[in-house]
Amino acid sequence: MADPRADVLSQWDRLLLHLGEWQGSFTSLSATGSVLNNKPSCVTLSAGEDQSAVQQTVTFLSTDGLPERSTVLEYRSLNRGILFFKTGAFSQGSLQFSPFAEFGAEFGFILGDRRLRAVLQFHPQTDGHALTQLTLIREFRASSSTQENPPLTVESLLGTWKGTAQKLSPDWFEDTPVQTQLILKKEDDRLYQHLTTQGFDLKSSARIEGNTLKFDDATGQTPRGYINQTLLLPDGASCTFPSTIPRNKPFLLEVGWLPSPNLRYRLIRSYDAQGSWQGLTLVVEKRALV
Repeated sequence: MADPRADVLSQWDRLLLHLGEWQGSFTSLSATGSVLNNKPSCVTLSAGEDQSAVQQTVTFLSTDGLPERSTVLEYRSLNRGILFFKTGAFSQGSLQFSPFAEFGAEFGFILGDRRLRAVLQFHPQTDGHALTQLTLIREFRASSSTQENPPLTVESLLGTWKGTAQKLSPDWFEDTPVQTQLILKKEDDRLYQHLTTQGFDLKSSARIEGNTLKFDDATGQTPRGYINQTLLLPDGASCTFPSTIPRNKPFLLEVGWLPSPNLRYRLIRSYDAQGSWQGLTLVVEKRALV
């Protein structure tokens, strides 16, 4: 049963966890994960004494570290498309998928002096919506000595992961967390995964193609009739999305982060067969050590 604890105040407080100066970069990637452009950045989030408004300043820097252009936004409330978890992890994006409009979402994690964000953008094409732009944003608190994580690899994911999954609904209701277990094994050029949680048991496999995992069955299709693919990215990040967003079928977008070898976060934004946003799920997993 849902528990209405994610009220307006707590959601706003979770936004305030991001206050501060964040230095890093915005990296534009192709749909296959190739780096197209990398722009140094400085993002500052500040609030007044009563913390009733948050100002966000995004400044892009030259290669010499000099400011080139800035954008200033002010927030006094949260829109319906954004949800925060108590860890500060969040996602914002489209409330409704339409076959004729642009579609996208941002996912963000915060842990200590680190933030990792990813923005996925899809545009309508003749054969449906395909990912046209992926932006990976890697950030560090100003004056932090924290280092970036290694690029994500298949080998860094292998093993048994145990944790919890919690769903937030668009009406800000929080479901009770449920236990999860994910087993990942590699055989030749395939990755096999077995996910179990309360009332749910799923086995799937993917072809390993460089930094891309393409999930399918023996016929090359998923049970849903479309192929999900996962990109393994710098800083321990991953993005999972349909190769083409299906019409009249449920689908999901997922961004993961491996901030340390035995800890992984995943944010999952799910949509139903009518394209309506159904909620946001945070999975926190720890590798089971033998």
